[in-house]
Amino acid sequence: MDAELVLVVVGAIAVAAFARWRGWPAPLLVTGVALVASLLPFVPSLEIDGHVLLNLTLPPLLYSAALDASFMSFRQSLPHIRRLGIGAVLVTALAVGVVTYMLMPEIGFAGAILLGAIVGPPDAVSAAAIGRKLGLPRRVMNVMSGESLINDATSLTLVRVFAAIVAGATVTVWQGIWEFFLAIVVGVAVGLLFGIVLHLLRTRLDDVIVTGTFGLLMPFGAYLLAEELHGSGVLAVVAMGFYVGYNSPSTSYQQRQQDKPLWHSVDFLLESFVFAYVGLQLPDVVRTLIDSSGWGATILAVAVLLTVLLVRPVFVFLSYWWGQFWQKVRMRRWKQAVEAFHRDPDSREARIVKRQKARIARQPVQPTKQAIMRRKTEPALTWQDRTIVSWAGMRGVVTLAMAAALPDLTEHAMPDGHVEILVAVAFVVTVGTLLLQGLSLPVLIRRLGVSSEEEDLVDKKQKARIRRLSADAGLEYLREQQGKWVEQFGEDSIEGFNRFSRSLIRIERTADHDDRALEKAQDDLKLMAKRRAVADELTELSRGWLEIRRQVVLDQCRAGNISEEVERELFDAMDAEELSLDTRGAYRTDV
Repeated sequence: MDAELVLVVVGAIAVAAFARWRGWPAPLLVTGVALVASLLPFVPSLEIDGHVLLNLTLPPLLYSAALDASFMSFRQSLPHIRRLGIGAVLVTALAVGVVTYMLMPEIGFAGAILLGAIVGPPDAVSAAAIGRKLGLPRRVMNVMSGESLINDATSLTLVRVFAAIVAGATVTVWQGIWEFFLAIVVGVAVGLLFGIVLHLLRTRLDDVIVTGTFGLLMPFGAYLLAEELHGSGVLAVVAMGFYVGYNSPSTSYQQRQQDKPLWHSVDFLLESFVFAYVGLQLPDVVRTLIDSSGWGATILAVAVLLTVLLVRPVFVFLSYWWGQFWQKVRMRRWKQAVEAFHRDPDSREARIVKRQKARIARQPVQPTKQAIMRRKTEPALTWQDRTIVSWAGMRGVVTLAMAAALPDLTEHAMPDGHVEILVAVAFVVTVGTLLLQGLSLPVLIRRLGVSSEEEDLVDKKQKARIRRLSADAGLEYLREQQGKWVEQFGEDSIEGFNRFSRSLIRIERTADHDDRALEKAQDDLKLMAKRRAVADELTELSRGWLEIRRQVVLDQCRAGNISEEVERELFDAMDAEELSLDTRGAYRTDV
């Protein structure tokens, strides 16, 4: 079995690498090749315990997604995300449960809802990969990725409740609500605790190998501890990832440069293996459908697949209309509160406005009017955006892992054959959505003409504004350093200092990060002063300049004046500059 598992992993990675090289959807190609391979007589069947599959794949995948997500965008899009991540899963579970009970009542209503909970949560891995490649705007990407971070918690809680009912436990509605509330509170608390500890390690330890290793292990710890305390392991890992990712600007640039390739490699490995596992299991699943109850199970699988495909678009459009309605109501109340504030500063409405203003005043930089309005309104989605979100409902890792763990979750209490049918239906829904929606989603995006061109223009304006602010802050910093420089190296060095300072300002204002201008200024100073100490001081001056720029970017992002995505892009560029400084310092020779 060990050799077979290694071969599956190696083969899945090879196929996924080929797909990435050709620009094809890797999950679809890996699943298809694995399906073909499973039909060969010499390919053995691969069986993996469901709990093992769930516990090994879910924590790192969720942590990586949360680490890479924008907390500010998540918070802004939370109304959309909450409706889809909680409401859509509940509605889908109920709709699938009703359809399943009508077609196969011997499963029982609790077992039917259990199947609905398993196939309820979409997996944004495939959709996000397609969206990034085709340039979907962030307002759409944020909704899809944010939904995938919390819908798993909703689904797993539902599965836990209805699996207990199937196993013979008596669970009331209030107990189910309490279970969900407990899962949220305990999960978030455990995740924040682990996130704080990991962030302290990342800021106190200089060894990125050690901190990176802790980062690989701690998501598993957060997930398992939260589950042990009857909380949501999913929310624990997500909360931990959000905390660490949001505070990553306060870590070293080496830490940030290590995180991205490390976690992208983990994602690539786990996703390739899971989709290969899907393809390898599909022939057995089809045989189970045919052998279990003839055409009845096959009809059930098709009916559940159609239900999953149809419920999501209806829910997306209706819930969006309802959300826009309540947003108008909230904005009208806010305007009335502002008017009451001007009429009577001591009224209840005025106190609401004062609290809002006090919260804004605590920001390191005053937010712009546009940033304040963005915080009060959820991002508007066009009908084209909603159509894409509606069709981006491919099922993936969580559905497969929960289906594989179903016998253990129900404590083997379901009658013989029923568990096999539910597992087979879950596999059919996963593969069906991957094929139907995964293959047609790129065509739909192109036909609807949804792109990120408008957001790209906004990003360019934000970057230009940041460069102006950075240059102004840098001028003040350089004026302070000029006096110290003259005291240390004398009046004859001021010309070289000013030339180097002008090169910094020019590069910042023109966004030209070519190091040749800086190197020439450094060489001029070294030749002029004939002292190695000058080169060391020059490097420290450059580091100070970088810190000033980072602080400007961080303050503007925290105030909501620029997006977190722009912040990370600018930080990546500055991290590369600091790496260049260290590299030049390591290979510098005396003059």
